[in-house]
Amino acid sequence: MQPQRATYVKKACAYITRNGSELLVFDGPGHDGLQIPKGTVEAGEKPRVAVQREAVEESGLASFERLQHIATDVWTRRQSPPKRYVRSFYHLPVHESRDHWVHTVTGTGEERGAEFEFSWVDLPTDATFALDLDDYLHSLTSPAEATTAGDVAAD
Repeated sequence: MQPQRATYVKKACAYITRNGSELLVFDGPGHDGLQIPKGTVEAGEKPRVAVQREAVEESGLASFERLQHIATDVWTRRQSPPKRYVRSFYHLPVHESRDHWVHTVTGTGEERGAEFEFSWVDLPTDATFALDLDDYLHSLTSPAEATTAGDVAAD
């Protein structure tokens, strides 16, 4: 019997921070733990473009101070049939006065129309994140530790 070929899906993940000490999070439907804005990189799209698009669609925020690549890795979503996410994490600092808000997701993805309730958590945090989305949070508090995991290109 032949082993099943793995499916690879490119994902862009946004660590949106405020004041250098708070991370934007939401409690998303269908997952145990906090989430960050993230989504699938569309065909022909660069991860750095996708992360900005996803941040706008999922949070409603549209103005970021800068965009910094933190890490890219390959994360196993499921073993059988094999599905792997090529995740590109970016840091997007923002000036935002709201402490909490609800945003209706825009765009064309499966979450379109869903309502996400956003808030901020202090960094560092011991909060539980869905899908191992906290894997690189340490890079936000220790910029010198930002790395590219494995040999996966960021863009």
